[in-house]
Amino acid sequence: MAGRVVVITGASSGIGAALAVQLGAQRDRLVLGARRERELKDVASRSGEALAVVADVTRRGDVDRLRDSAIDRFGQIDVWVNNAGRGINRHVADLSDDDVHDIIQTVLMSALYGMQSVLPHFKERGRGHIINVSSLLGRVPVTTHRSIYSAAKSALNVLSANLRMDLKAEYPGINVSVVLPGIVDTPFHDIAGPPLPARAGGQLGQTRIESAEEVAAKVASLIDSPVPELYTNPGARDFVESYFRDVGAFEEEFSRRAQRRPATR
Repeated sequence: MAGRVVVITGASSGIGAALAVQLGAQRDRLVLGARRERELKDVASRSGEALAVVADVTRRGDVDRLRDSAIDRFGQIDVWVNNAGRGINRHVADLSDDDVHDIIQTVLMSALYGMQSVLPHFKERGRGHIINVSSLLGRVPVTTHRSIYSAAKSALNVLSANLRMDLKAEYPGINVSVVLPGIVDTPFHDIAGPPLPARAGGQLGQTRIESAEEVAAKVASLIDSPVPELYTNPGARDFVESYFRDVGAFEEEFSRRAQRRPATR
């Protein structure tokens, strides 16, 4: 169903930008938020009826302004996509206070601000859809140098599930979905660094590297047909289930495979 009003954070590149272009092509009305004005306006120019709002979603006031801009422009919000995020390469032993604060603020708090900001509007209307873009690493800790990023995504999964349960009885028309991509070919890795399993052969378990456009297409389908959780890669669910069947055996086997990978530059 086209014509919905969709807010997307982190919309200046990667999954957010690809989703904006795809939804714009099907005539949804968009409000796009990100910090980088030039890149954001470029995406908006390719996304049909789209309003670009320069916003730092680690600031609650900016998130509220993004919500207000959407309602002022279009009169309503139907879908809110919390997509903003960033990562760093740090093992647990190497994390600094600043590392933890920065990733928690960008990955977790920005999504919390988004959920809390749009919820009163959704409750008033009795319907709406919150989509939180998480990560497979929030379920299976197999890329240990992404430790704090994985921890923040895990917390996002749990917050989303709790909100979904809170709303279920009184507000059944409000959906809360979590999207769990694996490795996605986006500018994210320009900052965080390439994930080690990808360098060693393009695989994370049995999941392949996806394009931003592939993930965006699945998010667009999720908007049409809401479900609580969406693994964007067909092999990801089996990968997660194999981890939880026997955590110790899984970690031991994965560690052995990692040690056998050839050195890469």
